[in-house]
Amino acid sequence: MGKAVGSERLGSLYSGGKVRRRREWRGLGDTLYDYSRWLKIMLMLLKFMSKPANIKGFFRYRWMLNYLAVPMMIDRHTVGLRGNHLRIAHEEYDLVAEDVALLLTNAFRADKHCGNDREFSKKIVVLDENEMFAIMCGFPNLKSVSWETAAVYVSVLLRGHAVHHYLDVVQEMGLPGDVCPMPAAEAGVVIDDDMPVFGACAVQCNTTCDGSLLGNGILARRYEQEGIPVFQIAAPLRHTEEGVQEYAAQEIRNAIKFIEDCTGEKWSWEAYFENIKRFNEETRHRVGWMEMSRTDYPQVFGANLALYSETTYMAIAGRVPAFVEADRRITKLAEESFRRKEMLVPEYRHRAIIWGVQSQFYTDFLPWLQNCWGILPLVDMLSLVYLDQLSEDDPEQAIYDIARLYEEMIMRNRTHGGYEVLLDDLWRYCEEYNADMVILWEHIGCKALNGMHGMFEERAREHGIKLIWVNHDLMDMRVVPKQNLRDDVNRYMRSVLREEPLDPSLEVIDDAQSW
Repeated sequence: MGKAVGSERLGSLYSGGKVRRRREWRGLGDTLYDYSRWLKIMLMLLKFMSKPANIKGFFRYRWMLNYLAVPMMIDRHTVGLRGNHLRIAHEEYDLVAEDVALLLTNAFRADKHCGNDREFSKKIVVLDENEMFAIMCGFPNLKSVSWETAAVYVSVLLRGHAVHHYLDVVQEMGLPGDVCPMPAAEAGVVIDDDMPVFGACAVQCNTTCDGSLLGNGILARRYEQEGIPVFQIAAPLRHTEEGVQEYAAQEIRNAIKFIEDCTGEKWSWEAYFENIKRFNEETRHRVGWMEMSRTDYPQVFGANLALYSETTYMAIAGRVPAFVEADRRITKLAEESFRRKEMLVPEYRHRAIIWGVQSQFYTDFLPWLQNCWGILPLVDMLSLVYLDQLSEDDPEQAIYDIARLYEEMIMRNRTHGGYEVLLDDLWRYCEEYNADMVILWEHIGCKALNGMHGMFEERAREHGIKLIWVNHDLMDMRVVPKQNLRDDVNRYMRSVLREEPLDPSLEVIDDAQSW
C-alpha cells in the first residue's frame, strides 16, 4: 500500500465484517489531505446539529438517522483515488454535502414540527425530487426546497437500507410491490407522517412514469390538507417534436404565475439571466469533462460525474455561485491531469457507457467497476441531458428554454420521446466515446426499459458491443443485494471474456455491516 495508484488491495478495507477497518493509506500527502477533508465534513455535521430546529428534526424523522453515514458515503466514492482525482472527488461530494445540509436547515427551520418559522415558510416553494429547479431562477427572494430529496433520494445514497421501512408501509396500504421504489418510498413517508410540513405552495411535475404520477397524487393530497396549494406542470411526453413546444412553454408561464399569486413575489428577468449565465458555464464545464472522456485519458467520469451532474443540473441550476467556482477548480485539476496523462487505475481494459436506470442504493458500483475490473464508466445516461446553451438576454426564448429543461430532465429525456432517444442514441454515444462495452442497468420495477430488453441485445450484436446487464431494484436492496450486482459483472468478465480482475480482493465483498 502507498502513494501509487493500485498499490493497495482495496477489499482489505472491508474484511472481517467491518464497515471500514481503517482509513485508506494513500501516501503521506494524499492521506493527510483526505483526512483533513474528512474532518471538515465532521465539523460541518457538528455545525448542522448546533441548531435547535435541526436537533428536533433529527429526532422527529426516522430518515434523519441515515445522515450519520455522510462521511462513509464520501469515503466509498473516493476509494482508490490519488492526487488530482482525489481532490476532484472531494470538490464535488463535499460541496454537495454542504448543500444538502443547507436544504435540511431551511426545511427544519420552516417545518411546523420543528422550527415553525411561519414567515420563513411563506418564502418557500416546495418542489419535486425529480424536477428542474430552473423555474426558481427568477425568484431571488424565495427559497426552493425538496424534502423528498432529503428524505428519500439522499438517504438511500447514504445507506442502502434507508427506505425499506417506508416501502413496507406503503405496501401495507395496498400498493403492489412491483411499483418503482422511489415514488413508493415518497408515498410511504407521507403515509407514515414523516413528511416535514412547510411552504407557501408546491410545484410538481409529471416526471418519469406512472408510479411517479401516483406518488405525486398522494403528496398533493397531503399538501392540500395542510393548506399548501399545488400546481402540477404537465410537460409534454413527446419532447423531441417541435409541435409540442408552445404548449410546454405555456405550462411554464402558468407555473410562474401560480408562484407569483401564492407568494406575492414577482418574477425577475434580471435575477433569472444572472443565474442562467452560471448555469451555462456549469454546462460548458460538464461538456468539457465529457470531451476528455472521448480521449484515452478521461478525468471526470463515473459516479463523480453522475452524482455531481444530477445536483448541478437539476437542483442548483446556476443559483449557487459556489458550484461554478468548484467547477472551475475541477476543470483546472482535470486539465492538469489530462496533460500529464494520469490514470485513475493502473490499467484501462474496457471503455463503457453506463445506460438505464441506475441503482440508488449502490452508486459506488461505478468506482468498483474501475477498481476491480479496469472498466471505465465514461459517461452515464443521466448525465447526457440537455447540453445546449440557454438564452441569456431574450425573455421569450427563455420561457422555451425552461420548458425544454423540464421536458429533458434527468431520466425523463430517455424514458419519453420515442425509442430513438433510449435505444438509437446509445450506439451513437458508443461510437463518439470509442466505447467497446455497455453496462446496462436493469431496474426490475421500470417497465418502460425492461420491455426493450431484446432490442438492446440485438443492437449490441449488430454493433459488436459487449453488453452486461446489471439487475437491481433501485432502492430496495432486499430484492437484489449489492453482491448480486457485482456478480452480474464477475460472471460476464470471467466466463465470456476470460479475464482476471485487476484487484481480486474486490470481487466478493462482505456487505453485512456496510452502509
